[in-house]
Amino acid sequence: MTTVAEVYKWQFKPRFRRHAFGWKSQPAITRIKEAVSEIKKVEKKDTVLAGEGAVCLLERISPAIEQVDGSSGSIGSAVNYAIETLVPIIASAPAEEKLRRKWLARLMDAIEADEIPYLETLSHHWGELCSSAEIASEYADEYIDALRRLWSDASNRGSYLKTTTICLSSLLAAKRYDELRDLLALDKLRFWPYQQFIVRALVAQGKRAEAIRHAESCRSQYYEHTSISRLCEEILIDAGFADEAYSRYALETSIGMSNIATYRAIAKKYPHKKPENILRDLIESTPGSEGKWFATAKELSFLELAVNVAKMSPCDPRTLTRASRDYIEKDTGFSMCIGLIALHWLIEGYGYEITGLDVLSAYDYTMQAAEKLGEIDGARAALSAQLHPHIGSRDGVVKILAQKLGLS
Repeated sequence: MTTVAEVYKWQFKPRFRRHAFGWKSQPAITRIKEAVSEIKKVEKKDTVLAGEGAVCLLERISPAIEQVDGSSGSIGSAVNYAIETLVPIIASAPAEEKLRRKWLARLMDAIEADEIPYLETLSHHWGELCSSAEIASEYADEYIDALRRLWSDASNRGSYLKTTTICLSSLLAAKRYDELRDLLALDKLRFWPYQQFIVRALVAQGKRAEAIRHAESCRSQYYEHTSISRLCEEILIDAGFADEAYSRYALETSIGMSNIATYRAIAKKYPHKKPENILRDLIESTPGSEGKWFATAKELSFLELAVNVAKMSPCDPRTLTRASRDYIEKDTGFSMCIGLIALHWLIEGYGYEITGLDVLSAYDYTMQAAEKLGEIDGARAALSAQLHPHIGSRDGVVKILAQKLGLS
């Protein structure tokens, strides 16, 4: 009997052949995102078919990108995104037990054949993928003895089994908490990717305080701590202790690709916190570099705070000049003030490859704002005061501004 999964034609399937992408990462990343989107679209109509598609992609993804240049980390991030998105689709699909066992066998083959390894984090979710305590328990039974022997023999310290996290995740899903604890007690290295399963087991038993204590005890100078903090933060938020989670972990766990991204990550997790308070905490967390939060404060319309941070530490003069230009009509007072600060940092020698045009632009926008306010004399006097200690310098910025003010 032919099933729907066997006749359905996935668009992504022919694109994920072995070594399909050569060494270029961007085409591979694009195709991975397209494939995940296709599977999510199918899920809205047929969850079991989507589960089949997810398994199909995961078993093809590593061979297809084997030759891709992974030095930037972008392809690895794309694969991790796919895994985090597809695991819940597979786990929640109402597949019959026979089909689910086939899925698991195919995924196990993919993990075993994965040499880079790109699918390493997939095994961390094995208990979820099993979707039942009975199947999870079978996998735990299959691998627990080998893992126990490995960790019991001191001469094997540092040795590794590919099925370690499959076993630990399965024990957790099967609710065999005592066996999980006893097994991990043999892990003398207290490796956090393994110890996290104890933490999750304690949470499942309602022992949140003990879970956090255990997680904190796993911190080591040899291991990156953010993932530990992230799990502790999650536990506290879920338990209703958002304020404690914020004070202990928020700033560490929410670092984004930009300052505004960091702010938004925190604001999303802590909607009860006032936006300005979050931003002030971020500013205080970077003493001596407060100026780098100028653009974020401006973006959030905290203009007074933006002025303050621009004064506190060096800030890119071009960024300040653009703000002065953009606010001439919207908030003329802010425009003039920020323009003067831009000129201050230019005079002090800050900015990368500053040109005469940069200096003239900062001056012109500042004076345009001052003229609209009727404060042209005050602005020129303020600039003269900034410039006075540097008169006679051979610096190009000083010469240009001195000439504009008639001081040369």
